[in-house]
Amino acid sequence: MSLDEQIKTVLPEVISWRRALHKHPELSFEEHWTSAYVEDRLKTFGNIEISRPTETSVLGIIRGTRPGKKIGLRADMDGLPVKEEREDIDFVSEIDGKMHACGHDGHTAILLGAAQLLSENIGELHGEVYLIFQHAEELFPGGAGEMVAAGMFDGLDFIYGQHLFTPIPTGNIGLFSGPNTSNSDRFRLKIQGKGGHASQPENSIDPVIVGNQIINQFQTIVSRMTSPLDSAVISTTNFHAGGDALNIIPDSAELGGSVRTLTDETRHTVREKIEKAAANVCDLYGADYALDYQEGYASVFNDEKKTEQVREMAVEKFGDKVFEYSTVMGGEDFSAFSRIVPSTFAWIGAGNPDKDMEYPHHHPKFGIDEDSFIDGLNMMVYVAFNMTR
Repeated sequence: MSLDEQIKTVLPEVISWRRALHKHPELSFEEHWTSAYVEDRLKTFGNIEISRPTETSVLGIIRGTRPGKKIGLRADMDGLPVKEEREDIDFVSEIDGKMHACGHDGHTAILLGAAQLLSENIGELHGEVYLIFQHAEELFPGGAGEMVAAGMFDGLDFIYGQHLFTPIPTGNIGLFSGPNTSNSDRFRLKIQGKGGHASQPENSIDPVIVGNQIINQFQTIVSRMTSPLDSAVISTTNFHAGGDALNIIPDSAELGGSVRTLTDETRHTVREKIEKAAANVCDLYGADYALDYQEGYASVFNDEKKTEQVREMAVEKFGDKVFEYSTVMGGEDFSAFSRIVPSTFAWIGAGNPDKDMEYPHHHPKFGIDEDSFIDGLNMMVYVAFNMTR
């Protein structure tokens, strides 16, 4: 039986595994049932060395019978604190308030399918394949960083990851060399002013005015202090001040938001300018401030040479399904792997409005088109056979 035929044969099992995982979502760093489920499946395949790099992650190693390179295939496993609202499926989440609302159940099932096929074809496999079932992608500091810290991947030649992605229609595969996702940072800023009566603003230090001026300054950081060819986004997503009384200027205000950048240089610049904007505006009005700035996941960087190799393999397999997909300004902790090993991260189209699979990721009605699984499975399997040679 050809490899293509074997992939089609295992696909029903992949879908079954995905549905079982979908019923039992677990949050980041809590994937005890999920990791046990994965380990139990791997044990049935044979030819796989299994270990637990962290409490809720799983690593399987398949050693081919022919000399070659060491590569990794990565899937994330965690769910989200979202209450599922789909009524058109019979495998809805059984855990109230938790849901696989980003496709990680599909990622895990696809890698399990790849593991089965690789173990069954070990006689044709070169090198070594590390099956990386990663915990806690959704919650900073992230599971990838913990796994990297274990030191088990330093000697790899390449790591491949992928994401089922509903903004791309099923049947298409997006690849892009260079920055693939953004640096994803957050900030909270407390402004301490001086409260008073609304009729006498001259006797107060109005933290609302100060906060507004700081937010305006943030936008000039993007428009005038970073290159228009190097994307940066500062979004102030909350602003809290005052109580119910409409004739009182409050003592303090708090605001916070998200910062997205592509390069390390711009990331440093934006953080520095945010601090200066807060300091300068507060100094002008006589207010004090406290800034809590948290650097989150770094940008995923697709290695140019390795990604071109993956692209050539994918085009040979999928033809014009493969296209150049622009940088996504979301965060993804696969970056912890791409910072230590040449890596490629691909986007597997999984959206289908005809099946009501068009809701955005993290939405209570999010769903993925299971017809996309064969593309994800093909990519995992053929990457393993080609990139280990």
